[in-house]
Amino acid sequence: MPPFSTVASSTLRRAGAAARSRRAVAALAAAALALAPGASLAARRAKPKPAAPAAPAPLLTPAALAVERHVLDNGLVVLLAPDRTVPAVTLWQWFKVGSRNERPGITGISHVLEHMMFNGSANVPPKEYDRLLEAAGGASNAFTARDMTAYHEDIASDRLDVPLRLDADRMASLSLHPEQLASEIEVVKEERRAFTDNDVRGLLDEHLWATAFLAAPYRWPIVGWMADLEAIRREDCVEYFRTYYAPNNCILVLVGDFAPAQALKDIRAAFGGIPRQAPPPPPPNGEPEQRGERRVEVHHPAETVTFMAGYRAPGATHPDVPALDVLVRVLADGPSSRLHRALVMERGLALEADAAFEPTVDPGLVQFTVTLAPGTPAAAGLAAFDSVLARLAADGPDARELEKARNLIEADFVKGLKTNNGRGLQLGLHEHVYGDWRAMFTNLERVRAVTADDCRRVARAVFDARRRTVATLVPAGDAAAAVR
Repeated sequence: MPPFSTVASSTLRRAGAAARSRRAVAALAAAALALAPGASLAARRAKPKPAAPAAPAPLLTPAALAVERHVLDNGLVVLLAPDRTVPAVTLWQWFKVGSRNERPGITGISHVLEHMMFNGSANVPPKEYDRLLEAAGGASNAFTARDMTAYHEDIASDRLDVPLRLDADRMASLSLHPEQLASEIEVVKEERRAFTDNDVRGLLDEHLWATAFLAAPYRWPIVGWMADLEAIRREDCVEYFRTYYAPNNCILVLVGDFAPAQALKDIRAAFGGIPRQAPPPPPPNGEPEQRGERRVEVHHPAETVTFMAGYRAPGATHPDVPALDVLVRVLADGPSSRLHRALVMERGLALEADAAFEPTVDPGLVQFTVTLAPGTPAAAGLAAFDSVLARLAADGPDARELEKARNLIEADFVKGLKTNNGRGLQLGLHEHVYGDWRAMFTNLERVRAVTADDCRRVARAVFDARRRTVATLVPAGDAAAAVR
């Protein structure tokens, strides 16, 4: 299947040609009728009524992607999305394990195992994974999140056998060499120092989630607490790998230039012999209802005050998520968004204001980050921020804002499908988080259906100060800037 932009243009060209052909046939038929012997003057003068335009069929449908879903005998879910446009493929593996599956004492172990997946298996020595893949012209990367750990490789389609062999070997028999494990834990600790301990946003984000949740496993950081990283043992990693890196806890997605029947045969040959494991236990989540605003101060060297406000948000499959996504776009997507206009452009209270909302398996947070202008106290910035949200909850977005937000969401989604890698990301994400890859299309339909009334209702429910947490960065030595 060609890229969506090509599908759209070729479809329009075909539709245009068909319409021109139909008009030509209609004109010839009318002329023939007018010139036919015995035709009445009234008939010759009669003008045909124009046909009502047909509603355009949506181009983005499950049928347009032609995805095949298979489940191997060992429980491995396989999604195949062929696209013969260019001779390349992307292979994704989505393991249903992230920081929410950890426990105190081994926080950060999901991220450590992500690193170890590139550091040796039964038939691939340490540091050889990347060398072998790159020698075949491929490239790889991975990420760890709260709900998942995902790996992907891009490579020429005639070298697909290379990542299949490498990835099956590490799923079946990751080495976890003690010296490599110790080295990678040090790498993760350095990542923590760089992106959390010495980063304003990283510090605030960590304190925000740790304060917002009392019992849910979302309360600890993805990178892990430093003390836990220092205490992780090889035995912990072996048990964690055996539990969560089983084929029946994985979604394999292949997108690009391949024949589905042959690709499925190759995948079954590479992965089919890996034994399934007992299903992992669901993570406990006895998070109580939040009954009042929570605040935390973080003292750190900085030039300006920054605060994050996190509001309790529903899980990904909740029916209010599309409206919440629209609200976030209205508030914080681009220079015409409400927070940027009010806080940055009109009042000059802030240098920037943005938002992050990533739907999660369990209820999570929608969070806003505001970096205040020098001299602006946190209390003044928070009050201005509150007034913007209160007005949106009272009045809802206007028609132009609503249309713009829906268009931005749809445009971002479509752009994300332009590449093999992007399509694989969306397929795997929706298969895991929503339980069905087709949810990527039903979610889009739900966004298109969001109304201003939906936005008002959801804003009043979510943007409630009693259900939020505020983390404020206080420049070191400037306690007066804290929110009181």
